[in-house]
Amino acid sequence: MPVITRYISSSSMKPILKDLKEYLSRGGQCYVICPLVEESENLQAKSAIQIAGAMQKYFQSQYQVGLLHGQMKEEDKEKVMTGFLNNTIQILVSTTVVEVGVDVKNANMMVIYNAERFGMSQLHQLRGRIGRGKEQAYCYLMSSSTTSEAKERLRYLEKSHDGFEISLYDLKLRGPGEVLGHRQSGLPTFLVADLMKDFPILSIARKDADKIIQDYVQKHEYQGIICKIQEKLKVNNEYVD
Repeated sequence: MPVITRYISSSSMKPILKDLKEYLSRGGQCYVICPLVEESENLQAKSAIQIAGAMQKYFQSQYQVGLLHGQMKEEDKEKVMTGFLNNTIQILVSTTVVEVGVDVKNANMMVIYNAERFGMSQLHQLRGRIGRGKEQAYCYLMSSSTTSEAKERLRYLEKSHDGFEISLYDLKLRGPGEVLGHRQSGLPTFLVADLMKDFPILSIARKDADKIIQDYVQKHEYQGIICKIQEKLKVNNEYVD
């Protein structure tokens, strides 16, 4: 089943605490994702160490809270993940180290703090850690950001579960950057064309240009030379353009 995703306009877990406690009381397990390992003076964002400490204090002996992040030793990380897999840990507070390769079918709730700090594809990837069994899964995207773009991105994830659609939407929002350059986002410096809006006609133009070149080659003496070059560049039974 698709993961039910909800954007929560808050930096606190209070709006969803009742849902979390009810879910845990039924024997479920939960991921809590934070953008930072520890608190930073430069970034106003929740840290995994801070949230893990707060949740351990709140739940005390009722539920076990585990902490996982990339700065831990491998044996310590493995110990925590084994505990979560065996359900001796019910709440796993973590950074994005659980983004791939984790499969705990009993964990069907995820809370992501400061969701605006993650890319859309990354949020979709994180969300993919839950809903891996037969139970309905819930993902809460928590953000107190007031920017319209952040709100728009998170609201889009509420309704979309297709990774390709999400990537395309993200590309439209951020811009493709430079094809030949260093910028990974923003608008390319085409004088006329818009890479997103004009993609169909750009594809047609490329095919037309290729046909013009092929027609020219066939009518001139360069045809033999081109064929020899293509033969030398033959890779996996396909010609390199």
